[in-house]
Amino acid sequence: MAIEVGTKAPDFELRDNHGATVRLSDFRGEKNVVLVFYPFAFTGVCTGELCELRDQLPRFVNDDTQLLALSNDSVPTLRVFGEQEDLEYPLLSDFWPHGETSRAYGVFDEDKGCAVRGTFIIDKDGIVRWTVVNGLPDARDLNEYVKALDSL
Repeated sequence: MAIEVGTKAPDFELRDNHGATVRLSDFRGEKNVVLVFYPFAFTGVCTGELCELRDQLPRFVNDDTQLLALSNDSVPTLRVFGEQEDLEYPLLSDFWPHGETSRAYGVFDEDKGCAVRGTFIIDKDGIVRWTVVNGLPDARDLNEYVKALDSL
């Protein structure tokens, strides 16, 4: 079960598609975070969702907000995926220990070995303010993210 609105977001330290270390706590007091879990790079629905975020990037990466996308793929896989799709925001690898962060947020599918489509909007104090979790085949509505951010 996914963590609930009003709870403190679990901190994490993961490597991005360029090998840099990213910690959720690095944004505390500075930016709201849109944390997007997705099953796998290079799959149809995931690629569509992440490219839609790319196409509206100024709404999600600006002085107030940072977008972080997270999957259980390896760093080299995410590097190629990011380059191929021209994704200019961090793609975080929850590859090893496999799914540790996805489990902490309650969005890891043990049978499939990957995260489901969970999105968490975390405010500058590190508190989850909005969330939605969709099943593997179900794309999310980007307009819902925008409304939730606008309410902060």
